[in-house]
Amino acid sequence: MALQQCVLNLDSSGRELSPHGTIDFPCAGYSYRCTSRAWDEIPWHYHEELEIIYIEEGMMRVQIPSKVFEVKAGEAVFINSGILHRATPDPDCEYHSLVFLDLLVTGSKNSVFAQKYVEPIVRYSLLDGCQLYRETGWQVPLIDHFTEAFAAVSEGGFGYELEVRAHLSTFCMLLYRQYKEEMDENNSEVGQDEIRIRKMLDFVHEHYAENIQLSRIAQAADIGERECLRCFQRVIQISPIQYLLKYRVMQGASMLTSSSGLCVAEVSTLCGFDSPSNFSKVFKRFFACTPKEYKRNMMKQQENPA
Repeated sequence: MALQQCVLNLDSSGRELSPHGTIDFPCAGYSYRCTSRAWDEIPWHYHEELEIIYIEEGMMRVQIPSKVFEVKAGEAVFINSGILHRATPDPDCEYHSLVFLDLLVTGSKNSVFAQKYVEPIVRYSLLDGCQLYRETGWQVPLIDHFTEAFAAVSEGGFGYELEVRAHLSTFCMLLYRQYKEEMDENNSEVGQDEIRIRKMLDFVHEHYAENIQLSRIAQAADIGERECLRCFQRVIQISPIQYLLKYRVMQGASMLTSSSGLCVAEVSTLCGFDSPSNFSKVFKRFFACTPKEYKRNMMKQQENPA
């Protein structure tokens, strides 16, 4: 099985349009070398699948609402189902990841594998993410099972599906065993801040092309403007309007390099800017180049990949 292209494409609910794997094998592998360039940042998003990210070279900052992981070469991080997360290279890195539905391991929601081992992990809100170190004894086998599963996906040899399922099943079992006692003691719920921020991000993702004011973003979570500002700061450390502008220019960057052939003026309108000059000004603030320069640079990279 070939690795899938690493492209983040969010729908109106903030989830990804591109499927991870296939219906009959819901697991996908990704490998990417990224730099400190703004367009290599992975923005805030979430998906139903569980995700394991392994750093081959360099370092990556992986952030979830509750914490920031500084993941170095040889280390990994587990991101639970439905958890908001973002990632930035620090400054450069090469990473491998597997994104998979729990059904790959469980087969069905009613199986003993789901009820006993995997559903408790997915439901446990205190296990939103976990960094895995080579220096921590119980975590070493988890990293090893990931690398074996990733190698099987990459090579796609005979029986690789069974190998991947076996390694990820053991990964989930070991993770559950480590946290079982803690899960039994803590019947936690998803925090109010995270529920609110999801609603507001979903609203931005769906309506970013419109004339959005702070009041409309706050209304999406049924809170006032001041609480909206505080909620954004507590959870993702950026203001609502800055998030909106950044999301707009990232969508614009994607449109500029798509096969649609849109010009800068057309893209600026589709992204919600009132003029091409304002779009170019904000774009340069985030990407350190103009939209035209960005499009030209990306076309050169596509023509002459490293």
